[in-house]
Amino acid sequence: MELRRQHLIDPVVCIRCNTCQEACPVGAITHDANNYVVSFDKCESCRACVSPCPTGAIDNWLLVDRPWTIDEQFGWEELPESMPSHGATIVETPSEVSTLLDAATTATGGKAPAPASAPQPFTNVYSRETPVTARVAGNMRITDAGAESDIRHVVLDFQANAFPVLEGQSIGILPPGTDDKGRPHNIRLYSVASPREGERSGYNNLALTVKRVPGGVGSNYVCDLRKDDEVRVVGPFGESFLMPDDPDSNIVMICTGTGSAPFRAMTERRRRNHPDAPGRLMLFFGARSPGELPYFGPLMKLPKSLIDVNLAFSRVPDQPRQYVQDKLRERSADLAVLLRSAATHIFICGLKGMEQGCDEAFADICRLNGLDWASLREIMRREGRYHVETY
Repeated sequence: MELRRQHLIDPVVCIRCNTCQEACPVGAITHDANNYVVSFDKCESCRACVSPCPTGAIDNWLLVDRPWTIDEQFGWEELPESMPSHGATIVETPSEVSTLLDAATTATGGKAPAPASAPQPFTNVYSRETPVTARVAGNMRITDAGAESDIRHVVLDFQANAFPVLEGQSIGILPPGTDDKGRPHNIRLYSVASPREGERSGYNNLALTVKRVPGGVGSNYVCDLRKDDEVRVVGPFGESFLMPDDPDSNIVMICTGTGSAPFRAMTERRRRNHPDAPGRLMLFFGARSPGELPYFGPLMKLPKSLIDVNLAFSRVPDQPRQYVQDKLRERSADLAVLLRSAATHIFICGLKGMEQGCDEAFADICRLNGLDWASLREIMRREGRYHVETY
């Protein structure tokens, strides 16, 4: 059975303000006298409607084998429960989280296995029923104070509890309290932004990169955490979006916003353990402006011998808009050299809308340099060298 991810609006939380319909760039959102709804066939999962929503009603994603139609959604008084007859899965348990990650990491051509040199990951060590408690060691804003995006670097200390993670894995946070139906809040997933040894070698901790979403239960809970607060954590999760642990590996990292979290982990792993590695690191990072780009300051201090940084800004006054795919095309010659190497790995992480643009950019690069992207992408995917994690 093939599960697909459907974007839905919670009619209980929605205040019918029309913000989402106005924000949607593809006309996927419509309404009647009862509900605002999302057309599965039109929605591109770009999440342009999520941030403007004042209540968070828009930020609901379910796995289904048959998407609900617009007419069905018009008749809802609340989001449906898990319905085996319909194939819906509300993300509540570790196994369901793993399924969601599988869907998120299924790029064009299918889901890739882990890189051959990646260690075997631990998964589902802690469940909703038996979470581990972590202490907040720090919570720092990593975008400018005046920036629209409030993105936080949150450090969690697991103290005496083992919590093994690898670069590219995610953890789950359990927000306290219950929803408006009296049920415990669902697990919120966040990519780990630290290398496997944590923020500081010898300390049992890790960091998350979290963006505050207006009305978002999980994001506001995490962004408001204070030092010494306790947090319930489950996981870790993720078996394929893992860093190759071979210093000869070339790693091309493409991201927007908080999609940078796993790449910070990978870069720190290389910097600490193999700073003179023969393999190249290339980063293509997109944001509206330098002030909206998380980790901008530390990123600019990294030596060019370690990482080749390419930044794309789409909202800088008096400058043309640039996106990560534009930067990929600018580096066509260098990327073509890497694409010819069996040691090259590509990782894409961020909003769903960037996947197609990157795919088209790589196709253009290959055409200009005598390569066939469709067949090369399939080879890289099969060999665990092409990974996409978009939402």
